[in-house]
Amino acid sequence: MREASVAAWASYDVTPGQVRALRVVERHGCGEDDAPEGVRASELAQHLRIAPRSVTEVVDGLEAKGLVQRRPDPTDRRALRVVLTEQGRALTRELRATKGAESQRVFGRLSARDRAELARILAVLAEPEPGG
Repeated sequence: MREASVAAWASYDVTPGQVRALRVVERHGCGEDDAPEGVRASELAQHLRIAPRSVTEVVDGLEAKGLVQRRPDPTDRRALRVVLTEQGRALTRELRATKGAESQRVFGRLSARDRAELARILAVLAEPEPGG
């Protein structure tokens, strides 16, 4: 399934790392009123679990494609926030739809009972290990 997603993303000229960054900015970059406040680069690095200098490269690539913008942080003059552009929001919607269609194609072959069993097994695996 991952290979199919990566192939689909390539048709949009974005890397898997850029897709992850777009998702983080979309998910964590809005305030209570859904206004695009953006995400600080340091926060983006933490969410992506990469070094701050690496997040700069990711944001540079997304900005060059017109998918994000850097804006001054209103609460800290030294910091910048990364926000989705309209083009970036449109692309994240398309990517979500593409992933949904791919998931449906893969998991649609399973019966409802099999999907429920798979969900149960995955939930068990996602739980923290006892004593660890």
